[in-house]
Amino acid sequence: MKRILFVQPAVAPPGGGEGLAAWLIEALKRDYRLTLLTWQPIDFEDVNRYFGTDLRASEFELWTMPWAARLAKLSPAPVVRLKHLYLQMQARRYAERFDAVIWAANEADLGPGGIQYVHYPEALMKAPLSWYHFSAATVRRYEAITDRLTGFSLERTKRNLTLANSEFTARAMREVYGIDALVVYPPAIGKFPEVPWEQRKDGFVCIGRIQPEKSIERMIEILAAVRAAGPQVHLHVVGKGDSPRYLASIRRLVQANASWVQLHENIARPELVDLITAHRYGIHAMHNEPFGMAVAELVTGGCATFVHNSGGQVEIVGNDERLIYSSTEEAVNKIIRALREPDYQANLRSYVASRRNLFGSERFVSRIRQVMSDYFRAPPDRKGRAPRWASSPETGDERPGRRP
Repeated sequence: MKRILFVQPAVAPPGGGEGLAAWLIEALKRDYRLTLLTWQPIDFEDVNRYFGTDLRASEFELWTMPWAARLAKLSPAPVVRLKHLYLQMQARRYAERFDAVIWAANEADLGPGGIQYVHYPEALMKAPLSWYHFSAATVRRYEAITDRLTGFSLERTKRNLTLANSEFTARAMREVYGIDALVVYPPAIGKFPEVPWEQRKDGFVCIGRIQPEKSIERMIEILAAVRAAGPQVHLHVVGKGDSPRYLASIRRLVQANASWVQLHENIARPELVDLITAHRYGIHAMHNEPFGMAVAELVTGGCATFVHNSGGQVEIVGNDERLIYSSTEEAVNKIIRALREPDYQANLRSYVASRRNLFGSERFVSRIRQVMSDYFRAPPDRKGRAPRWASSPETGDERPGRRP
């Protein structure tokens, strides 16, 4: 049985990246001998309860570095990059003992035989400067120092087999690094019961972190305009507030529209599933979301979900023009038509039903097992580049040797 070192900063709910890591482990545990390398011990019961996996500590060898995590906490700044690069450095130390090393948190220098799952290229992430950054020049010096301290090699990163969460992210990887990525859509978290359309409410649900980039106020603006035109829809905003100032502004906006908007903060998973499956529609307003786990969950839960015409979220709805908008006016017109025209609504409902299983955990597990089987049949040259793969955004079928 081949041995795999699975390296991940953390495997703990909530979070789409952590959920993806949990399901990668679930997909691989049957066929491979897995060793997990993380900062802290994993609470498998908590992971299983939130993400729907079935992981047991007895199935893996678990390596942790709690002393290093405690040391990192002494820093007045998060030093996330240093922590990630240090973990990758440790992975390279052990790489020769394993047949493959997997990292599921974007680009990574894993030494030979590496596989990386990219949610979005870190080189393109433009996080706002914080108090501990001082300036952009300071950030660049910090990055250069951490690279030297940990021996990070961009060239080794490029030699990994790269998996991407969407065609949007795969294109970004080509633009930034000149490498091809295999698109493997993440699984929507959890199970969603079949609830007939007739038993659902004529309302909307939006889910995700309550942060400025999610544009929650725009969703309220869109649906307020729909209501002004006649259809008295309602909206459930579900999420966790990571930005206190923005959360306060959304609370005020919800209060001002309390007759039809309700805010749900930090609700339990079963309650979220009930909300999704009790409603007909979903809405999403973030621009250029690399994938859009919230959209995948809404679609898997049977909601006709309207998304902004950008990023990976358009792939989740199959690039269907009926569900994509570029302006508030366009969103309002498309939603009103879906609400008012029975035949149009029925066709839309049927289309959404056809996509429900595309993001299920069973499909993801099957695809990951096939990817690893193909990888070990034709592993990359330890001194060369990883094989090039591609995938169809419609079927998700991977075929070696084809470019996206």
